[in-house]
Amino acid sequence: MKLRSSLLALILFSGCLFTQCKTTPKKEESSTANTEKLAKFIEGSWETTYIKINMPSYRGSDSTHVFEDNFSNPASGKAQSSYAADGTFKAWFLQPNGEKVGETSGKYSTKNDSLFVDYHYGGQQVQAWYHIRPTETGFEGTVQYDWDKDQQFDDTLFMKTKRINTHLDSTK
Repeated sequence: MKLRSSLLALILFSGCLFTQCKTTPKKEESSTANTEKLAKFIEGSWETTYIKINMPSYRGSDSTHVFEDNFSNPASGKAQSSYAADGTFKAWFLQPNGEKVGETSGKYSTKNDSLFVDYHYGGQQVQAWYHIRPTETGFEGTVQYDWDKDQQFDDTLFMKTKRINTHLDSTK
């Protein structure tokens, strides 16, 4: 359970815990309207419902490794986060008994269809860009980075989230 909790915390906190993501948002002409729309949309609280990490050339080998979880086990914890209108966010892992662990906070911003997060966790400064696609119940996010620490930024994290209501959610 401890390994799974640690992995979920890493997922929650962008998957770039020990390395800085080397990705940048799509190079499109800036659209103030799209940026403001995503900024307003992202405000509130979220829970990760599915995650898949595809790691080609796993740890420098010619093998691909895939991690996947849909968080359907009621005894497992939940990765959650809350984004405020002032550009700050908090993220944590909610244990089955209701205890929050691994809580961190940071700043975020949006540009076009991308969400940028910047926070300190585990002794490291983490900065990551996610491509965001709103869905009926939340959003899907994708980020590419070096998850397996093989010096190749070729690993892709895909996640699905749902909007939730929490006492920290100031938008509800």
